[in-house]
Parts: sequence; structure tokens; C-alpha cells
Amino acid sequence: MEKNPYEIDFEEYIRHTDASKKDKTLAWSTAIGLQQVDGLKPSSYLYETAKKNIEGELSFDEAKRLIDSYYESRTARTQDDERTEEADKVSSRIAQILSEPSFNFSPSHLIAIHKRLFEGIFKFAGKIRDYDITKKEWVLNGDTVMYGASFELKAALDYDFEMERNFKYKGLSTDEIIKHITFFVSRLWQIHAFGEGNTRTTAVFTIKYLRSMGYKVDNDIFAQNSWYFRNALVRANYKNLKEGIEENPVFLERFFRNLILGENNELKNRYTHIDYDEYIKKFGEKAISSEKKFGDNQKSSEIILELLKENPKLSAKKLSEKIGITSRAVEKQLASLVEKGFIKREGSPKGGHWEILK
Repeated sequence: MEKNPYEIDFEEYIRHTDASKKDKTLAWSTAIGLQQVDGLKPSSYLYETAKKNIEGELSFDEAKRLIDSYYESRTARTQDDERTEEADKVSSRIAQILSEPSFNFSPSHLIAIHKRLFEGIFKFAGKIRDYDITKKEWVLNGDTVMYGASFELKAALDYDFEMERNFKYKGLSTDEIIKHITFFVSRLWQIHAFGEGNTRTTAVFTIKYLRSMGYKVDNDIFAQNSWYFRNALVRANYKNLKEGIEENPVFLERFFRNLILGENNELKNRYTHIDYDEYIKKFGEKAISSEKKFGDNQKSSEIILELLKENPKLSAKKLSEKIGITSRAVEKQLASLVEKGFIKREGSPKGGHWEILK
């Protein structure tokens, strides 16, 4: 994919910019990174505007007004245009909110954040959903988390906020604090108070909340790992006793340990996939050490072989969905396995199957 000529290399920018510009750069980096949760990409105009704000040529208010007026002047729009508009507007609003020192720990503040982010984009901006939802999740092989029931969302929010407000952090160990923050944020997300934009709203609220408690969090971790953050929230709230799967907060705990403690836990999406659990069960510690020694390709090849043993008719697309890498990367792995004599293709490209040779 051709790189956007206006796209900012935020890591490089942070290294070479002065301290007065760093906070703005981090705010924009996070704001733009969080759009990946919904597969949205900002426009060149948004990057230009962000850079002017970072350099002090525009205030956050002026940047927001420019973005809003830019889209008000456009008439004919495709669906792609609408998605880019959402990415641009929400990015400018997230950056502005993250730059503000104000915060109030309450359900009304959470709702107010959603309204600010999505006003003029969603008709239900700032409104608690009044319908039940399900969402097919890649990490769950298409299954869904059980989200909060629409009839009790307000009561659920009030209860969780009240419990957190009365919770005493004093005297807790660092591990206990991380576990509790993980618990609160995962439950807040699982309520899923809003029809759309729930993860982005939760992320912004979480950053503001942690700052209010005195944590100088580097919110750039949200920018670099926004998909992981969402997948970790999914795993922390998914249970399927029939398949022997319990809620697993460990992925989200690793995220918060990196965010709050500055640790360097690997935050890779494939680790959160329920099939990866089975991979570890089959290969154990050998799988982890093999992955670290030989890299992603070695691990991917082993998983592909294992999956093809179970179902020789799996396509590259299906393998991609199960492993969490692109179809093109899977095709390269398959070609390599063929070349090395591990597998061969029998029959037509569409109706054939893979034969395991060794």
C-alpha cells in the first residue's frame, strides 16, 4: 500500500521535537491510532491539520473547526468518504479531549465524551443504546461477547461507577492495582453503553481516568496497540463453558502493565485468538521458545500445518482468519511449505485440498 505523503511518523516526530510539542504529538498519535479499531483511516488533510496544530500554527479548537468546515463544504459523498470523514472528525475531537486537563469520574462524563466524539456522525451520539447487540469477533472465530442488556444499561453503569468510586487502592500491591484496573475497564467496556464507538470512548475515558489518579500514562501505547486493546477486552469478557473457555484478563493485564509500569510485554493480536490457546496446549513451552528463536514465520508455518491436518480443505483466506495474518502472508507460507516438501496441492484451486507429506 502506498504511504500517505502527508502521514506523520509520530515516533520520529516525538524523538526530534521539543518538549512543548510532545504532548500534542502523543494526543494526535493516539487519536489517529484509535481509528484502526473500526478500520478507519484519516485523510491527508487531517494529517496536514494535525501537523499545523503540533507546530503551534493552529489551536485545537481551530483545528477542529477546520476539519468540520472542510466536510461541510463537500456535497457528493461515497461510503468511503463518510468513513474518512468519521476518522478525521473523531481524531480531531479525541486529540482535543486528551489535551484538556478536566475530568469527572461519572457515567454522565462517559456519555458526554461519546457525544463530543460522535456528534454529527451518529444520530445516537451521547445516547445509551436501547437495543441489544451482538458482534462477530475474529478472536472468537465469529462468536460474540455477551454484552449488557439494553433494559439495564443505565443501572449497570451507575452500579459499576459506584463500586469503583468506593474502591480503596491504598495498601494494594502493584499487581493488585493492575488487576483491579483491568477488571473495572473490562466491565465498563462489556456493558457497551453505546451502539457504535464504544471502544474509542472507553479508551479516551480510561486515559483520562488514569491521569486523574496520578498515573503519567504514555497514551501512545493506545495508538500502537488499539486493535490489541479491543481484542484483549473481548477475551476478558468471553466465556464458553461448552468449549472449556473461561474469561481471560491476562491479555488486558499485559496491556496495562506496559501502559502504567513501562513493561515490555509482547502485545500481539494472534496471542489473543482462542485458536492460539489450542496451539499452546498442543506445543506448550516449545512453541513459545520456537517462536522467539525462529520468528513469526516459523510459528505461522507450524500452526498452518496443524490446521491443515485437521482440515485439508482450508483456504488461504480461512487460514488467515484463524491465524491473524494477511492472506498474502499465508500464501507465502504455503508456497514455502510446498517448496520444502511439507505439503502439496491436490485437485483444482477451488475444489482441491492439501496433502500433508511430512
